[in-house]
Amino acid sequence: MQATLTINSRGVVTLPAKLRQAMGLKTDDQLIAETTPQGLLLRPAVTLPLELYTPERVQEFDEAEAELAAVRRKR
Repeated sequence: MQATLTINSRGVVTLPAKLRQAMGLKTDDQLIAETTPQGLLLRPAVTLPLELYTPERVQEFDEAEAELAAVRRKR
């Protein structure tokens, strides 16, 4: 599928709805843009959620690891 895109004065490119639907792209999806010998390649970016741990949560992990280590020593 081919589509003609326009870049506005702010550098924003709008992908036509048919192209977004064909590629399964949704609002807030991210794309990677890279140059290739053939031109510009856009492809979906894989993003993973990031969890930031509070000091209390880190302490819970440490306690759970200590319990596991104690069980392993008993074997």
